[in-house]
Amino acid sequence: MTLQPYSNEPVIDYSVEENKNKLLQALDKVKSEFGKSYPLWVGGRDVETDTKQESVNPAKKTEVIGYLSQANKSVIDDAFTAANKAFESWSQVSFGERALYLIKAAAVMRRRKMELMAWQVYESGKNWAEADGDVNEAIDFLEYYARQAMELGKGKPLQYYPGEDNSMIYLPLGVGVVIPPWNFPLAILTGTTMSAVVTGNTVLLKPAPQSSVMAAKFIEIMKEIQLPEGVINFVPGDPAEIGDYMTGNNDTRFVSFTGSKATGLHIDEHAHKTSEGQRYIKRVVAEMGGKDGIVVDETADTEAAAQGIVDSAFAFQGQKCSAGSRAIIHEAVFDEVMDKVVEKVKAIKTGPAAENHFMGPVIDDKAFKKITGYIEIGKKEAKLLVGGNSDDSEGYYVDPTVFVCDSNKARIMQEEIFGPVLAVVKVKDFEEGIRVFNDTEYGLTGAVFSKIRSRLEYARRFMMCGNLYFNRKCTGSLVGIQPFGGFNMSGTDAKAGGPDYLLNFVQPKTITDHF
Repeated sequence: MTLQPYSNEPVIDYSVEENKNKLLQALDKVKSEFGKSYPLWVGGRDVETDTKQESVNPAKKTEVIGYLSQANKSVIDDAFTAANKAFESWSQVSFGERALYLIKAAAVMRRRKMELMAWQVYESGKNWAEADGDVNEAIDFLEYYARQAMELGKGKPLQYYPGEDNSMIYLPLGVGVVIPPWNFPLAILTGTTMSAVVTGNTVLLKPAPQSSVMAAKFIEIMKEIQLPEGVINFVPGDPAEIGDYMTGNNDTRFVSFTGSKATGLHIDEHAHKTSEGQRYIKRVVAEMGGKDGIVVDETADTEAAAQGIVDSAFAFQGQKCSAGSRAIIHEAVFDEVMDKVVEKVKAIKTGPAAENHFMGPVIDDKAFKKITGYIEIGKKEAKLLVGGNSDDSEGYYVDPTVFVCDSNKARIMQEEIFGPVLAVVKVKDFEEGIRVFNDTEYGLTGAVFSKIRSRLEYARRFMMCGNLYFNRKCTGSLVGIQPFGGFNMSGTDAKAGGPDYLLNFVQPKTITDHF
């Protein structure tokens, strides 16, 4: 199979009336399909259960997007059986043939792009640009990992030794458990699932309840490309009932998780407890969030810095692990930058994502209560500059909120809020700014605004984050361009969308043929 060189999927220009009308039509079509029930998919068969979980529109919480059958332990047992059986044959399929399934899935996603976007607009509260970006990233993961898998299938050259032929090949691990998040409901789900699949593994996929209809649409695509039965087993369910049961199962060879620090650490601990009969050490690939920040020095372009701060903090309601929830600003330009930030924040329009506001609702009642709780904490420990209001009468809306803190030790400067709350602190010099940035348990993304090259080089060496950006926002990584993943409590340092990511799901085998 010959493929064109990889390139990122282009964004849609909605100033073009034709594009706008196509999305509006997709929104109408998707809305007409609200309230349907979606089955599990185990061993290539649809499975209905008596227990259903509803997924609701966070902009209108009385509106049910769909109902998902819920897996119990018995279904999970069936899924492991199916995945183990499928692994016997899927692991023997060539890397190139497996990659072809990803290429086909990417083509289907392109064809259904407007529809997939529309489901996200309603189910996840993403505006048009955010939904566009999410589907693009899913396509990018498919195209990129297909090409990476084809290269991996060639093995690696080894040093010559006389009288021997030595080679190294990559073998899949086995059956894995994939637990993606709700905030990138197609992109991360696709990337974490298909990176494991294309390397020859089989998986149990447990999506986040808040975005489970989007996950069901992904399964529709897997059916359309005729992925062999048992390769992916779709098992949404109550984490309290099936979470530990899956990650602790002896049939689980690896766990791929994206979500909160607390859940990620629990999975890591539970998965690594050795049980009787276990034949291998499980791998855990985890991305667990961040408390990301932007450092602005006295030479920075203050307009660009203010725009970068606002875009990083409030796009998709701050519900990104890469969101810039801290701003660390040199005292010489602090007032100027903050005047611009406040002006831009006051101009932000909040409303239903279907109407394409810059900010939509936060995802659910739990998130709403957590975010508003942190706003109350902020009012006690910092100065409220703008925002602070919320309304959950119809949907889960929180105004973009900015606090100025006296100390970097304030809770809103240290703890991940995962919402539209920005904490700002003033520093006396650039080096202090870097120290303040590093003074957190996370290390995912960061940005620096400065015109001095030596300072950017200082940040390159000493800022502890997995993705660092100079003179731009700290969100919006692109597959293959900015491989994504962080340090410390932000995860296991795996770089999604990077050239070594697939190595997380294979084991190298060296073979010596003596002659």
